[in-house]
Amino acid sequence: MKGRQIILDHIEGREAAALMVDGQLDDLLIDGLDAPRPGTIYRAVADRPVKGQGGMFLKTPDGMAFLRQVKGMAPGDVLLVQVTGLAEPGKAIPVTHKVLFKSRYAIVTPGAPGVNVSRSIRDDDRRDALLGVAHEVAEAPEAGIILRSACAEAEDADVAEDIAAMLDLAEQVMADVDGPAEKLIDGDGPHVAAWRDWSEPADVVAEAGSFDTHGVLDALEEAQGARVPLGGGADMYVEPTRALVAVDVNTGKDTSPAAGTKANFAVAKALPRALRVRGLGGQIVLDLAPMPKKDRRGFESALRAAFKRDTIDTTLVGWTPLGHYELQRKNARAALSEVLK
Repeated sequence: MKGRQIILDHIEGREAAALMVDGQLDDLLIDGLDAPRPGTIYRAVADRPVKGQGGMFLKTPDGMAFLRQVKGMAPGDVLLVQVTGLAEPGKAIPVTHKVLFKSRYAIVTPGAPGVNVSRSIRDDDRRDALLGVAHEVAEAPEAGIILRSACAEAEDADVAEDIAAMLDLAEQVMADVDGPAEKLIDGDGPHVAAWRDWSEPADVVAEAGSFDTHGVLDALEEAQGARVPLGGGADMYVEPTRALVAVDVNTGKDTSPAAGTKANFAVAKALPRALRVRGLGGQIVLDLAPMPKKDRRGFESALRAAFKRDTIDTTLVGWTPLGHYELQRKNARAALSEVLK
């Protein structure tokens, strides 16, 4: 089926949302196991510093959290923190003290004043209109306001309502700094996150059982395997281990001189989707097909362009002496293999 569809359903009792693009599963959000959702905000209490790492363990109602860059903080201090990703098994919850409030049209950033418009909105008249909407809602906001790309086609009244709601929420939460460790706001679930982040035009399907009737379950079964076809007989295998995610690239039956280069460029295009759907992050090592060194720069450019459109922070680290390519990706989601055991 051509076009974009957002499918809202439940799988194994967990809230889930799937984005289908031209009949292919392009993104997937599933509630994690028992870990707090990214975006959750706590009032936390500093517990003990971690010497040599510049970090501090914090007490929260959901267990210990770990905060980096804690200069000037002492045990017993109370502060607001926000969950940045999913905790790995046996590890503390990753948090940041740079709390933000994110909705479909606006992001409010306490402590970082200023109004900014997404660079993807290039029409100068629209940018000026959005700045006017923001300043009309808050003439001189103490918190920063970032107007997201979804504002490009939105009604001004909807944008203004969203800004006002996020500013009010930020004011209430940031004022609640006194007291014991407490969860102040739960992170958005998959259905709300889909509305918030998948803002391009799409048909929305929310009937129970829609994962089955719209091919999502079949796509999930395929995604639970390691193989990802790349076309032309080539494929890659995406396999998580305890230490890293290994990606092995094969050219198949193609023995032409350009086979390795073609397969590797196909990997650059397909890898972000394969990682999103499988919920994989951390250290990622690509064992690419053989290709001339002169093609490496083009491969890196293609990989950079593909991840630029991705929603999860990924750092392109570079080449190893053995000719592997390394990436570091934020652990923002529960791994599909863990959720669908």
